[in-house]
Formats: sequence, structure tokens, C-alpha cells
Amino acid sequence: MTTYTAINLVKRPTGGPITSELFEVVRKEIPTIAPGQFLVKQNHMSLDPAMFGWMSPDTNSYIPPVELGDVMRSSGIGEVIESNHPDFNVGDRVMGMMGWAEYFVSTGQGLHKAEAPLPDETILSIFALPGMTATQGFFNVGHPKAGETIIVTGAAGSVGSIVGQLAKAEGLHVIGVVGSDEKADWIVNELGFDSAINYKSENLEELLDNAAPKGIDLFFENTAGPIQSMIVERMNPHGRVMVCGLIADYSTATPAPGPSWVSVLKRRLTVQGFTMPDHFHEVPQLLAKLTPYVMAGKIKHRSHILEGLESSIEGLNLFFTGGNKGKLIVKL
Repeated sequence: MTTYTAINLVKRPTGGPITSELFEVVRKEIPTIAPGQFLVKQNHMSLDPAMFGWMSPDTNSYIPPVELGDVMRSSGIGEVIESNHPDFNVGDRVMGMMGWAEYFVSTGQGLHKAEAPLPDETILSIFALPGMTATQGFFNVGHPKAGETIIVTGAAGSVGSIVGQLAKAEGLHVIGVVGSDEKADWIVNELGFDSAINYKSENLEELLDNAAPKGIDLFFENTAGPIQSMIVERMNPHGRVMVCGLIADYSTATPAPGPSWVSVLKRRLTVQGFTMPDHFHEVPQLLAKLTPYVMAGKIKHRSHILEGLESSIEGLNLFFTGGNKGKLIVKL
């Protein structure tokens, strides 16, 4: 085999579902590696909500958008099949940003070895971007204390599910917000959340009052939507809001209004947005923080596997519909 498949971004989304016309599926020649390079066959690829920001034309963001005509950005895991690099050998399993492509040539920059004796799906679900994001946001932004109450939106998603389990392991009272009764059952009965709220319910105010009778100390935000303001209005003085994602706003031209600054002022809240590119240099420390919880069996996950590189395109829409059940991963 001398060629491989890659998918380039050729148009910007303008709101609404992601469609195939935004992308171009191309065949490329498998390159010859130069000294100091190695060739990776990517086996599994991660789909993440951050991709919607990477596709947008907004240059005033935490990371430059994908250039039109370039391979779509994504992280993944694969095997070194050819190497002229002293630190990477044939057979090494590596992970990092490799894009929507079956093969990837690297100098080693931005990739690191995946040495844990775990399946690819588990590593991408826990030790890749979701786990690093959850660990950074919960511990280093939220500064949690045992006995506090945390509410997590997108709680059945790849990041939110890990945040909730870390919070339980640290002795917090944990409320999860999800989009279906099935997901509510999963996070409570499988992951150990104390309670779950389906944001599609009509009596959200009552459900929030019942779930958090002593108020809310930490709010890990992944979704946006009307429940956002209701949560902020129930936060205790000096509460902390960790803004990780706003998936409900990514498919709209104009984001919905957020919580009132009056509520933030009265409660003396700390509201901090964060993104992982600011913290990639801290990955070893984050892994060291997360790994003991995983090895102790305190972090469970489930993966939603899509088959074939081209399934990535329609797969992104599962974030909007809530149809994904677990970490979205593409098997190449």
C-alpha cells in the first residue's frame, strides 16, 4: 500500500449540523521519512467538542483555527511502523495530535509514548485530552474541598464523567446534568454521582433545589443552555465556576446570553475559563495526578466507537444531538 486517506477542512461551518461539504477526502502518498523522523499508523482517533472551535474562522481564540485545505486537527493513538529517530522505535505506541489521517510523520514534537498496558480506547478516553482536561479543571481551577457540592454539566460526556468521579473520590457531593434518563441512570448507578438532572425536564428549578439543598460550591460547565443561569443563582458565596465548554452555543451564530453579572457579584464568584493548550507542558504532572485514581479503580469510562475515518464527519453531530454514549472515538 503506497497511499493513505486523509480528510482536509475546506469550508468553515456557519451554524447548524456538520456536513460533508465542509471537508475533502483525499488520497496521499505515504511519505519517505527523513533522519530524525518516524512514521505512525494511527489506529484510533478522538472526536472532541473543541473541534468546533478549531474549524471556526475566529482567530481571536486560544489556538489558531485549522487552515482551509489542511488536514483536520485531532488527537489519536497509533503505532510507530518506521523510524529514523533515536527515541522512538518500531512498535512503540504513541499518542498526540495527528489529525484526520491514517498515517502521520513526526519528529517527536507533540507526541509521547503510551506505555500503560491498556487498550487504545481506554487511553484515549481517560489519559488523553478528556482526562487531562478534567484533572486540570477540577483540581487546578476549581480548588475543591471535601464536603463541598459540585454540579457538572455534560456529566455523561468524556470530560464531565471523569470530573464527577474525581469529585466523589475527593469527598464532594456530586450532581450531574445530562440529556437523557439513560445517561442519568449511568452516572448515578455506574459512576457513583449522588444525583442526576435531565436538563430537558420541565421542573428544573425544583430539581436543582432538591439536588442541592445547601447550595452549590463548584460549577464545572461544559454545555451552556438555560440551566446555566439557574445554577449560578444557587451558588454559595465564594463559589468557583470552571468554564470548560459551551457545546450548546457552538452550532449557533450568536451565543445565548449567559448568567447575570449581578449574581456573580452578589455571590463573589470566581469564574475562570480554561483550555488545555495552555497546559500541555504540564501533562506529565497531570498524568501523575490522575493515574492513582485510575489504578485504584475509581475512574470508569465507556467509549462510543465509530468505524472508519470518514465517519468522523457525521460523528461530530452526535455532540449536538446527545446521541453519543461515552467518549467518541473513531477506529481507523
